[in-house]
Amino acid sequence: MGQFPIKSLELGSHKVADVAAVVMDHPLLEMMSKAVGPIEGIIGFPFFARYRMTLDYQAKRMTLVPNGYEPVDLVQKIEAALLEGSKPKARIVAPAAQWGLVVDKDAQDEEAGVTLKQVLVGGAAAAAGLRSGDRLLTLDGRWTDSVADCYEAVRHVPPGTTVPVIVERGGKKMTFTVKPRSGL
Repeated sequence: MGQFPIKSLELGSHKVADVAAVVMDHPLLEMMSKAVGPIEGIIGFPFFARYRMTLDYQAKRMTLVPNGYEPVDLVQKIEAALLEGSKPKARIVAPAAQWGLVVDKDAQDEEAGVTLKQVLVGGAAAAAGLRSGDRLLTLDGRWTDSVADCYEAVRHVPPGTTVPVIVERGGKKMTFTVKPRSGL
């Protein structure tokens, strides 16, 4: 068990280099191996976070589109969190950065991105030129295919930092730069 470097990992035509892999003997893998046959391992977040993935179950095809995201080393992050576990932390109740937008996505909506349901007048998004009805595709290079994805993407952007935002408007992709304001 432990973390080991993988020089190269290929899945179809997609290839990543120098990826850290966590090797562990997990009881679930043994149970799955008994049910479906030998399993050598599971490819997870460090590989798939780099792509927008679409599964076509009827065609038995997985499509991966690079998104430019470089995932953090989760093992180091978990270790650091465990070591800091005994220290009290201050928690921010409101978001540190204010974007001035409301996003939404219906459960049946399978298109890329989320809809900008509302762009608040005088907010950072409005100042950048975003409009209600725009389809938010990426924020600072992170995909935004769900409301949760949007929360995760904005969490990484400090107030006052200018970041690229890609939207679809009228069938055309457009790039804007948004500078979220301080929420404190």
